[in-house]
Amino acid sequence: MKEGPDIARIAALIGDPGRANMLTVLMGGRALTATELAAEAGIAAQTASSHLAKLVEAGLIAVSKAGRHKYFTLTDGDVAAALEALMGLAARQGHLRRTPGPRDPGLRQARQCYNHLAGDMGVQMLDSLLAHGFLIGVGEDLAPSPAGAEFFTGFGIDLPGLARSRRPLCRSCLDWSARRAHLAGSLGQALLETICAKGWALRVTDSRAVRFSPAGLAAFAASFGGSDGGSFLAQA
Repeated sequence: MKEGPDIARIAALIGDPGRANMLTVLMGGRALTATELAAEAGIAAQTASSHLAKLVEAGLIAVSKAGRHKYFTLTDGDVAAALEALMGLAARQGHLRRTPGPRDPGLRQARQCYNHLAGDMGVQMLDSLLAHGFLIGVGEDLAPSPAGAEFFTGFGIDLPGLARSRRPLCRSCLDWSARRAHLAGSLGQALLETICAKGWALRVTDSRAVRFSPAGLAAFAASFGGSDGGSFLAQA
């Protein structure tokens, strides 16, 4: 008998097109009903229910009840990170589900990966935080520096509160479109929430896209400026 983790079962669950579509939809971070997921995946409600039961049993998604309704979400950031990595692998190998449409440029620029900012702007934000020394470390081993703690507090983030949480504070997540890392973890989530609270950007309904206003792009470039900041402003 072979020893070690058995990836075959997880791979088989993700490999079904219907289940893969539902998992991808949940990458937007929203809690959705079985009916909503069935519509997004283009499958029958009964089929969706069967798929969801298997995904819950495997620990890939979680279910919660609110009144008569059940809502499904990804279990945690580890599941989201695994799916994002698979998206990157599929993109690199040319396995695309459809020809890129008019919404794709927006998704490449800025989108929500589970609960944090991804796309070109997510990559630029992490690059800027590392270049300014606000985050230190290599790979997934990242942590705020003293200067970074001052920056994040000034940005409006309760860093001590995040640090007391059981969730990882900083994690790098491979971006499937940029093929480079963006910031995940509770700090990545807090940064996206604060960006939206400041009015710089809005989460697009029924999409993973995050849309920045012209003023928001300028404010983002001022806070997380880099060599790409001008290109984002030019697209506004």
